[in-house]
Amino acid sequence: MTKSVEYFFSIGSPWSYIGFDAFTELAAKNDVVVTPYLTTVVEENGGIFSRNRPEIRRAYWTRDLKRWARVRGRELRLEHRPELSDPAPASLFVIAAYLDGQDWIGVVRALQHAFWSEARDIGKADIREAIVTSAGFDGAALLRRQADDDVQNKWSADRVHARDSGVFGFPSYVYDGELYWGQDNLPFLERHLRGDRP
Repeated sequence: MTKSVEYFFSIGSPWSYIGFDAFTELAAKNDVVVTPYLTTVVEENGGIFSRNRPEIRRAYWTRDLKRWARVRGRELRLEHRPELSDPAPASLFVIAAYLDGQDWIGVVRALQHAFWSEARDIGKADIREAIVTSAGFDGAALLRRQADDDVQNKWSADRVHARDSGVFGFPSYVYDGELYWGQDNLPFLERHLRGDRP
């Protein structure tokens, strides 16, 4: 029987990047339909941007990211990154692809890899257009679509839904009313999908 998981994430979250392939593989293996919700840190629910954490926590966060990146086989460029603009607008490309029935997973993968492994400035429209075009998508069409009402409305609605679902950090997954925060919780999500509800 097909199962449905709500997937809350941010293009600008390194944890979303690290856990993305593990999640999509888990979803495919367990006959899961994924509904993506894109937003930024939900501060109303207690989410904290890494830049606002004490230095000692940021240092640990960086070490933990590096450990998990090695486990997941992901290269993260965390040091010596150039000044980059806000990556959040790249979410609009993903939303447009999703609404148009395209391979939104492929769009996410291309944009996150460029941002986190190559430190490319996906906040700039021409750069993200070039990235998705080189990955085999119609970057010009996605660029045009990002300003459309349905794309903008989903972007706004996704934040409200994240807030109302109790999401505060990324990635988060909701299945059968149960919230799982963090890519390190994927084993618990998979147990739930297989019938072991907590």
